[in-house]
Amino acid sequence: MERASRNKAPQDTGGRGRAAAYVRMSTEHQQYSTENQKDVILAFAESRNLDVVRVYADEGKSGLRLDGRDSLKALLRDVESGAADFSVILVYDVSRWGRFQDPDESASYEIRCKHVGVRVLYCAEQFENDGSPVSSIIKSVKRTMAGEYSRELSVKVHAGQCRHIRNGFRQGGPAGYGLRRVRVDQSGVVKGELSRGEHKAIQTDRVILIPGPADELAIVRGIYRQFVEEGRSETEIAAALNEAGVLTDRDTLWTRGTVHQILINDKYVGDNVWNRVSFKLKQERVRNPPASWIRADNAFEPIVDRIIFEAARQIILARSYRLTDADMLDALRKLLLRYGYLSGIVIDEALGCPSSSAYTSRFGSLLRTYDLIGYTPARDYRYVEINRRLRELHPEVVSLAERAMAEAGARVERDTVSGLLWVNEEFKVSLALSRCRPTEAGSNRWIIRFDNALRPDITVAVRMELDAKSIRDYYLLPAIDVSSDIVRLGDHNDFGFEAYRYEDLGMLCHLARRVPLKGVSYE
Repeated sequence: MERASRNKAPQDTGGRGRAAAYVRMSTEHQQYSTENQKDVILAFAESRNLDVVRVYADEGKSGLRLDGRDSLKALLRDVESGAADFSVILVYDVSRWGRFQDPDESASYEIRCKHVGVRVLYCAEQFENDGSPVSSIIKSVKRTMAGEYSRELSVKVHAGQCRHIRNGFRQGGPAGYGLRRVRVDQSGVVKGELSRGEHKAIQTDRVILIPGPADELAIVRGIYRQFVEEGRSETEIAAALNEAGVLTDRDTLWTRGTVHQILINDKYVGDNVWNRVSFKLKQERVRNPPASWIRADNAFEPIVDRIIFEAARQIILARSYRLTDADMLDALRKLLLRYGYLSGIVIDEALGCPSSSAYTSRFGSLLRTYDLIGYTPARDYRYVEINRRLRELHPEVVSLAERAMAEAGARVERDTVSGLLWVNEEFKVSLALSRCRPTEAGSNRWIIRFDNALRPDITVAVRMELDAKSIRDYYLLPAIDVSSDIVRLGDHNDFGFEAYRYEDLGMLCHLARRVPLKGVSYE
């Protein structure tokens, strides 16, 4: 009780309480600008006989995670240290507090304030944050909706970016040496070149790549010629360029890695490739497998001939083919011993070591390669391997369900393209494997994504255990009862979902079983 009371600041002589305001704006609609939020908060404070004595503002900050939100961190630090001279925190609405993907995380920061006697009030919401059952339910729904908004927006943005790539438009990043970015309108008419760091100002404009100055084109083609025809290494080519006083597009000296990147990047033959790396919803950056890349061949004017480009690629891959697996891993161990850590850039810059792309080609991914030498990166990338494991396990689970229904007397046909199971020519079944996601609060989450484009009648959600090897249970979710694209399940769910939970595939087999009707003869 003593700790809870130390943040209760004294009221002034007018009997008014003291409050702090927290405002946040990312890049959303103007109604959420920090000034508008402050106006609403000040009006709310006046109606509650409160003086706003301090404002914590995170401007231009995403609400997806706590990282980068220095003002919210400072607010929590002041509250928990006892330095706060206020007893109430005023926030515009639940989404300004955060769009955390786990609603429990959003709740945890509010609870930390509550435990030391500081209340959080939402000024523009239609409920009073008074701890009543009704307010708790509404607040939980609002938190989930706030996170869902970001998820839906991420899906829509990703789909739009994929469409632009396939249409031949550039998505983000510098052009690269020998190339330039130009703006085009919706009709494809060139409107002007974009300088380094400059962005298009009109939303409907698009960006494409065009060849750069003649001297840069000659250098790019010279890099390929020296590498393919003269047999010179990336290091030798970089040394020659530096000796000639040629700088990279970033005005830096050439290195083995920068030359290597020119030799392997598809944009130099005019191909538009995107989604090699993902960074969705401010989660960890992930290197995607080639099957997930989005590409449009011959989207731009090429700088080098495709034949010489493919020859360079084959030379790079052949360097690793000559090495045994043990040789490649030994080279990586020596590199780790030298630097103390590993990354794609470190590997590409190292002399006498195969490139990062060679390790990916040989062992499947850099993460699997790291695991083979006993190296664990500072970031936890285990979920990448778990997803890979689930992709490998999915056909086995589908076959299991197919066999079980067939043994129950059902006719089952599998669509080789979509993977849907067509049962008795009556209903379609889709199986989705969901990995277990531990939360910071100590609970578990499973996210079920429905492929509504395939229109299955029943989605069998297979919840995996934390090891991603064993199955916890099955949810048979009929399309008629599920209206959203995503369902999130926890360790314990409400009865509405628990009614669909089964320990095995027995219910699916029961649904698939053919029952002869009495009085009907069969030939």
